[in-house]
Amino acid sequence: MAQSGQEKEEKTGGLQWREHLIVILLAVLTAMILRTFIIQAYRIPTGSMKDTLLTGDFLLVNKFIYGARTPDHIPFTNIPVPWLRLPAVHAPRNGEIVVFKYPPAPELHYIKRCIARGGQTVEIRNGIVLIDGEPEGERQLLRKKYDPVENALFAYYLILKKDGSSYVVRYNTALDSSRTDYGPVRVPFGSYFMLGDNRDNSLDSRNWGFVPDENITGKAVLVYWSWDPRVPWMDVPDKVRWRRIGRLLH
Repeated sequence: MAQSGQEKEEKTGGLQWREHLIVILLAVLTAMILRTFIIQAYRIPTGSMKDTLLTGDFLLVNKFIYGARTPDHIPFTNIPVPWLRLPAVHAPRNGEIVVFKYPPAPELHYIKRCIARGGQTVEIRNGIVLIDGEPEGERQLLRKKYDPVENALFAYYLILKKDGSSYVVRYNTALDSSRTDYGPVRVPFGSYFMLGDNRDNSLDSRNWGFVPDENITGKAVLVYWSWDPRVPWMDVPDKVRWRRIGRLLH
């Protein structure tokens, strides 16, 4: 018996609905795989990495490079499950900006700069960071700039490493640099020592210790969006930090 036009429409509509559902499910599955194993977005809530990262920056983090972790809990629950780490391209290197699970509270994610790895010795004297007795890099004073948020004048230093990489850190000029003297301490194998670029206003490994390898999440690579939390929402042109969008991190 031939199908009526209405029956054909209902059948076609049902097929289209199933096709749309499959596409949606595949898109969700792809997004979950990318988020779990490849790349994830994070927001900067504090100024501990100024001026490299600012409060209100939104980052893309490469989770693949250090070896992505499989989920350690059932999604949308706090039920733990066994997990493993996939093979890494390389482990975190000195000078790289790393996202990790905060050791005292692993449900939180922190972002700092890796200063030393397992087996290396860290010491801070008069604000100068020493790794195995050598400065973290050649220091060059770039400028001094007032920060209205912290109500202080900061000195900005370029840290130029022997491998040619570089980054900028800052120090509060009103503080005695010897007050931050630290160590020496030896970083345990399988762990890392992390510091904020805002050296005089950062809670980091000096305060809460080393970051074990199992807490490493990924490497920060790009600022994909940024806005100033101090600017009202209705003032969009000034709230968005247009010049920071697309900035590569180093």
